[in-house]
Amino acid sequence: MNKSVEDKVKSIAISAIQKKLLGKKLTYREIYAIMDEIAHEHLTDILTTYFVASSFKDGYSPTELFQFTKAMVETGNKLHFKGIVADKHSVGGIAGTRATMIIVPIVAAAGFIIPKISSRAITSPAGTADVMEAIADVDFTPSQIYKIIDKVGGCIVWNGQLGIAPADDIIIRVEEPLSFESFDKVIISVMAKKIAAGTTHLALDLPIGKTAKIHHFTDAEKVATKFKNLAAHFGIKTVIDINEMLEPAGRGIGPILEARDVLYVLEQDKDRPLRLEAKALRLAGMLLDICYKDKKMKSKIKSGEDEARKILESGAALKKFREIVHAQNGNKDVSSGNLKLSSHKKEIKSLVSGKIKDINNYNLNTVAKVLGSPDDKQAGIYMLKKLDHSVDKKEDMLILYSGDKYRLKEAEVTLHNLPIFKIER
Repeated sequence: MNKSVEDKVKSIAISAIQKKLLGKKLTYREIYAIMDEIAHEHLTDILTTYFVASSFKDGYSPTELFQFTKAMVETGNKLHFKGIVADKHSVGGIAGTRATMIIVPIVAAAGFIIPKISSRAITSPAGTADVMEAIADVDFTPSQIYKIIDKVGGCIVWNGQLGIAPADDIIIRVEEPLSFESFDKVIISVMAKKIAAGTTHLALDLPIGKTAKIHHFTDAEKVATKFKNLAAHFGIKTVIDINEMLEPAGRGIGPILEARDVLYVLEQDKDRPLRLEAKALRLAGMLLDICYKDKKMKSKIKSGEDEARKILESGAALKKFREIVHAQNGNKDVSSGNLKLSSHKKEIKSLVSGKIKDINNYNLNTVAKVLGSPDDKQAGIYMLKKLDHSVDKKEDMLILYSGDKYRLKEAEVTLHNLPIFKIER
């Protein structure tokens, strides 16, 4: 692209951002110009931030949702696979709920390819890519992804070198300091990456709760409808699970601690987080149901969730997970017992006796970030107590971990001002 054309496209993009800030509808030419300029990093972070802010007040029309998604896909690379390509995504918002890393090996062990392109943390102390990176590499080229999928059927990777919907990663970069995303931006981001990754069958997790990204059931229903309509435009079969989440499904918050929770479930350890297991099985089952149906196997397999449970309990999911980790240059014998935790830790005791009536997930996220998560893979929080648990005075409630002893002290002070638990005496 020559200089005069570049300047013209940039001018169109800037004018379109101004127009959107005023609440006006955009043409596809304007939308494509914005996505193209962001993807090629021709706009400053300030201009990109103005664009992100423009979607907050009025959001996007169905036509704009389609066009923004289409433009985000077309300004990046695409992956191409044959047959059924499964995927699962959560809009997130609740830390310590790493169901994806359990679902991927279950679905791959069932015989479906599942190339999971995961994101890094936006509003939580760790994204799936951050957690996987604690035990394996996540940054690969498209040709390397094809080899991994051909070898083991599944992967859990980051978009770094893939160039899939590149504008989205830049938008995420400007969102991360403020820890927010608009609903419409989430929809575009998720669908663009699924389309570009070649997804044909998708299970979507929409958790709701007062400290989740989506607070109300009615909002979740609206988001679900938008997702379904957009997915249908691009020929993706979608199942959606709207579920209430008031606390993490697992106990670990932070990359290595969340990876350990995943392995506890895959190993069927007696102390595994059962809510995390149940959530993973439910979503894996929903995804398998639509995959089996299109593979003309539904009459033979009555329940996707029952099949997912068999795969998990038989050890096939653990075997497949280790194959995926090994294919991504990690330890082929990875286990919960050989993960290295930080040597700097601090047990936090309850100041009173009573029952836990509320968990503030915002404060949980903040304290985990103070500890150094996700950059410090060993930093985070291990929750010894959860909702409705009884607790005695001076009983351990949390264990804080950090590679930096000063961060550990800062987190302890932060907890006094931003308590995680509300205890009813």
